[in-house]
Amino acid sequence: MRKHTRRAFTLIEILIVVVILGILDAIVIPQFTNASEDAQNNSVRSQLQTVRGQLELFLIQAPVRADIAAADIHTSGYPASVVAGTDWSDMTDNGYLQADPRNPVRANAIGIATGVVAAGGASGGAAGDGWYWNTNENRLYAIDSNGNIIDW
Repeated sequence: MRKHTRRAFTLIEILIVVVILGILDAIVIPQFTNASEDAQNNSVRSQLQTVRGQLELFLIQAPVRADIAAADIHTSGYPASVVAGTDWSDMTDNGYLQADPRNPVRANAIGIATGVVAAGGASGGAAGDGWYWNTNENRLYAIDSNGNIIDW
């Protein structure tokens, strides 16, 4: 009597494995994509809250701190460079921020756009702008990947 040995997978077995892998792929990959976007959004939210807190601290301390020049303070009390939409130098030079805050949703943009558009409004500035200072409200907002001003 001859022994029958099996040397390879059948076509049906291979097709079943391919279908199972396809189903798993369709379930898992979109979740990884959403996780990346969620991580970027959470990073922007965290940055925005930190910078807003430091701006408020600047507002409270700047008028009485001897090491902050009068030129660094806008009439609103906030850092003049931020309010003017030029840079973060008044915040970094005076120790309120360690470095310019980066917006990962906008390719790590650090620029500041200024104006009076409300959150959720139209375009928030050029491609290099990651933040938006509303001069009407004296409030900082983030700019999303579509260029919209967002109050995360």
